[in-house]
This record gives sequence, C-alpha cells and structure tokens, in this order.
Amino acid sequence: MVNSSSNVTVSSILKNKSSEEDEPRKKSREEWRKAKELEEARKAGTAPAAVDEEGKDINPHIPQYISSAPWYFGAKTPTLKHQRPQPEKQKQFNSIDEWYNRGVDTSHVANKYRKGACENCGAMTHKRKECMERPRKVGAKYTNSKIAPDEFTQPELSLDYDGKRDRWAGYDPAEHKAIVEEHQKIEEAKRQMRAEKLATEEEEEEEEESDEQDDNSDKDEDKYVDEVDMPGTKVDSKQRITVRNLRIREDTAKYLRNLDPNSAYYDPKTRSMRDNPYVGADTEVDYKGENFIRFSGDTQKHANAQLFAWDAHEKGVDVHLLAEPTKLELLKQEYDKKRDELKDKARDSIIERYGGEKHLEAPPKTLLLAQTEDYVEYSRYGKIIKGQDRQIVRSKYEEDVYPNNHTSVWGSYWQDGQWGYQCCRSFIKNSYCTGERNSEKKTADAAIEQDNAPPAQIFETEETNNDRSSNSEFSSDDEGAKNKKEKQSKAAKRKLKKQKQKEYRKNKKLKNSDDKLKEALRKEVEHTKKTDEFLRMDERKRPYNSMYEAKPPSAEEIEAYQMKRKHYEDPMAHFL
Repeated sequence: MVNSSSNVTVSSILKNKSSEEDEPRKKSREEWRKAKELEEARKAGTAPAAVDEEGKDINPHIPQYISSAPWYFGAKTPTLKHQRPQPEKQKQFNSIDEWYNRGVDTSHVANKYRKGACENCGAMTHKRKECMERPRKVGAKYTNSKIAPDEFTQPELSLDYDGKRDRWAGYDPAEHKAIVEEHQKIEEAKRQMRAEKLATEEEEEEEEESDEQDDNSDKDEDKYVDEVDMPGTKVDSKQRITVRNLRIREDTAKYLRNLDPNSAYYDPKTRSMRDNPYVGADTEVDYKGENFIRFSGDTQKHANAQLFAWDAHEKGVDVHLLAEPTKLELLKQEYDKKRDELKDKARDSIIERYGGEKHLEAPPKTLLLAQTEDYVEYSRYGKIIKGQDRQIVRSKYEEDVYPNNHTSVWGSYWQDGQWGYQCCRSFIKNSYCTGERNSEKKTADAAIEQDNAPPAQIFETEETNNDRSSNSEFSSDDEGAKNKKEKQSKAAKRKLKKQKQKEYRKNKKLKNSDDKLKEALRKEVEHTKKTDEFLRMDERKRPYNSMYEAKPPSAEEIEAYQMKRKHYEDPMAHFL
C-alpha cells in the first residue's frame, strides 16, 4: 500500500517549509495592544523614540507603511535603511577632474614600422583610412622614418546627468592666463606710446617762449589734480588724462526719465533710447533721445556734403569727402554761387519780359497767415455783426459734386440692408435721378393696386365726368364759344392723360426693375450659401453639375453680384 505522504506535491512542501522558517510569527492580541500603546506614548512624547541600528532616533510620526520594513528585508530592529538608496544599486560616476586625454603620447616613439600600424604615419592607434595627417608620397610602412607617436588610449568615462551637460568639462584654467598676459602687454605698450607722445609735446611747448606763462599756470593747476577723488574717474596729472570707467551715480538713468510703459522704448542690451521720453511735455528738457542728438549740429551739413561728393563723382569730378575735404568744400561753394546766379538771372529775365515785380514784394508768411487787415466784428454769442466770415478751408477732394442730376450723395439712404440716394430713393449706384416722383411711387402703386384698375380707365372716367360738368357749365353759352372751349379742354385732357400714362409706365418699369433686383439679390445670397456648403462638404459627397444650364446673366444678376461681392482688400470687409 502506497504511503499517503507520497501524494503531496513538491511545491506545497517548499511552501510550507518557507512559511515556517522565513515568515515572522504572528503577534497575539495582547502583544498587539502593547505595541499600539507604546506607539501612542512615543507620539505623545511620554516614551523615548525608537532607535535604528546606527543609533539615530526614528520619528514616531512617520507613517507605518514607511517605517515598517518588509519581512523579506530581514531587519531584526527598527530601521529606515530600506527607504534609503541601496549601495549595491548605486552607479559610480567619474569625478569632475577626470576627462579625455588630448594630444599624443610623446613618452614613447617607435623607430621602426610595427605590424598593424598606420601605413601612412606609422601610429598603432588608427588605420590608414582614419589617419588625419597629410598623405605621404611614400608611407612610413616603406620608409621606416618619421614614425608618428601613438594617441592616448582614451578612458571610458561614466558621467552623470550634470557631467554630460557641463560646458566647462575638460577646460584648463591655465589657458586663460595666456590671453590675460597678451592684453596686459598691449595695454603696457599703449601706455608707453602715450607717455612718449606727451613727453615730446611738453618738450616742444617748453621751447616756445610765448607759452611760458600758460605752462606755469598749468603746472599750478596740476598740483591739485591728484587730490581730486571723483566717483568713477581716474586722474593722472603726468599724462593729463581723465578716464571715466563708470557712470556717475548722480546722473539720471535713461530708463528712469519716464516711467510710463507707453513712453519711449529702452533697449537694455545696447543701453539705448532712440525716441524722446518727454513727448508731449511743454517744459524744456536736457535729453530728447539719441535720434535727436544724432541729427543735431553739423550732421545735416555733413550729409549734404556727402551727397554732393557722390553726385560730382558720377559726373566725372574726382573728389572725395574724407580724402580731400578742402577741395570738396571749395567746389561746393563755387557750385552754390553759380546756381544762385543762374536762378537770379532766370528770374530777372522772366520779370523783364512779363513784368509783375511788385507782386514779389509780399509781406512775410508769418504776417500772411497770422494777421490780416480785414475787420470783423462778432457778437457775444459768436455771430458776425460786421465784416466777412473767414473762408472755410476745404480738403483736396471734390466737395458738393452731385452727378446725374442728384441732390444727395450715394449712401445717404438706407433700407432693407441696401444703400441708396436720399433724393430719389434709388438703390442703383450711378443711376440717373428721377426726382421726388420716384420717392412717392410706393404710395401711387398702393393706390393703383387698391383700385384694381389700370390708370387708363381711371383717366377715362375722370374725362367723362369732366365732360358732363363742362356740358352743364356751357349749356347757356353760345355754341361757337362752347365748341372752342371744348376743343381746348379736350386737348389739355389728352395731354394730361398721356403724361399720366407715361409716368405710370415709368413707375411700373422702375418697380419691375426693383423687384427683379431684389429677386437677383435673393438668388445670389442663396447661391453663396450653397457654395459655402459645398466647400465644407467632402468632395466625394458633392453632387454632379452635368445638368447645369449655362446662360448669360442678366443686368440685374450682374448688379446683384457686384453688390454682394466680397472685397478682401477692404479693411472693413470683416465687420460687415
């Protein structure tokens, strides 16, 4: 009979064994209560704190899930070592002083070519295709001469995050010392040259007898120069120089002159303020911006002289502003003199031929613009009592011009989203004005529609009524006078009837044109909306236009397109 223990699997045996040996023993209820009381006492401060293996106190307020070490860590005493970086997992990095070697190893240079070395220079650390020397006509492999030293074997550096991004890694501070020494030598040479130049000038001044008194006074002044202690200055009485290396703190900085954020812009990188920070101020200021200083003084004269030199050089005169300034100045004076002579000569010849010299003797412009001899008297309300009002200054554009018999400008009337003329209520631009009849056509059309009869019938009924009244009036008169008056009245009525019919046709035609234009505008809006929908639609879902009817547009359709067309260059197109 088989033993029952043989049915137990190996995994269950290992599990039971590990649970018995490795897992900690479960605490009893009494031990758990005592541990809880001890934890509360430590938090209250009545019991001493727990100590780790290094003798450091453990903060009792640390949460349990942080302070308690897992069972597999194998901690016998309270510890926080499991929360710190583990030494076996820490990666070692190179120090800041370690870097790649530069240059070549000159401590050992081979005398013969070695197998596997570079065929060009003979170094063992690279091959021929990697050689950075000039290709030799005959390589070191065949000459065994001038064998190049080997490069250093570069170490494999392990750099951390900051080490990979250190811009000064591998820099030798001793390299900067050579640059400092070079600048010191240059400054010393300049100082010696300046001293020699001043010494020669002083010797020349001492030889002149006329300047002896001035020299004595200068020496007396120089006695006290070294005692001057100005902030940001360096004074030397021997060389008679004053070097200003710092801004005097009593001066107002540019960016403090106007603290308004909308004032002149100050560039801190170049320390420049081009514009005037005191724009709009009435008071006199000592600083108006660097542009004002740049174009002040003789700057304009220098620019005009440069332009004159360029023009003269283009016309064949060999002259230069910097190379020959005196020659250029003489040429410019001669040119200005001849130009003025030619102008005076031309003016005198014109006056001699046509006359009018008295008109040239006009008062200055200040008197013409500011003062006048015309007497104008005003009332206390500003109304002119005596004299002529000052003429209104008009613009350069045409004013009070109404084309096509209009009495108002285009855009003076607005209705139903359309602009028009106020005088005739017409919405067609550049149309001919029909006067007040067109503005009253709506009332006439409404009256005609109410009657439901054409104007010819209305005129006929009026004519018959007038005939009856006229017959009753002239029943007692003579037949000759009666016939004559009847003929005159009939002719006048006929003329009035034709005129009214003509006005009716004209109004009806205008009404029909307005209706057609409104219909064309409505269709144009629908077409625009439909086009926008097609553009937003996927091109694979758009309908075909195979049954589209092509016909020339009418005048109303063209006018509607022009009125609804978008002018993208118009700055107000987005606001409509």
